[in-house]
Amino acid sequence: MWSSAWRCDVHGEIAPLAPARLPTRDGLLALASHTRVPVWLPWPLPLGWLVSGFTGAGDERTGACASAVALSGPNPLGGPADLLVIAEEPGVGLGAGLAGLPGPDPGDGFAAAAPHAAVRVGSHEAPLWLVESDGKAVFAGEVAGSWVWLVLWPDTAGALLVEPLVLRDMRDPEQDLDLPFGALSPRLPA
Repeated sequence: MWSSAWRCDVHGEIAPLAPARLPTRDGLLALASHTRVPVWLPWPLPLGWLVSGFTGAGDERTGACASAVALSGPNPLGGPADLLVIAEEPGVGLGAGLAGLPGPDPGDGFAAAAPHAAVRVGSHEAPLWLVESDGKAVFAGEVAGSWVWLVLWPDTAGALLVEPLVLRDMRDPEQDLDLPFGALSPRLPA
């Protein structure tokens, strides 16, 4: 009765999704200071890419159980591209929702074959599998007990993952990165 979660007849309780935070250092610090999951950022950023916003799912009392970082930059195969890097506790569904999938996870057959890409966290590589989705490249995997999703528009931007992206958790207070910020991404929910 005293829960901040929303109730869905199909999926049960759903953590509330926060509006997109502006791509600023304050927006990043606000998300990173109130989340239970990593706030992943590729670093160094791919050449010409900018940080373009943040969001999370959860509440201020218990902390966010999902985070998303938006980036924008040049598609390796030409034209502009967008990337969302999502971390979430199992069952939250933010990654699947932003990828346009019907359920809270990657779906049937996930990880049934060899991985298609990888991310590097510290000295470890984490495998990612391609998830079927229209018009975008969606990759999902697991790092430290949390789902990690990479959602790229258009689908050809998936070429960014030919080499593993190095992810850093922006909750780590020891980092003082000079992040380039751009305009707010239209890929984040308003």
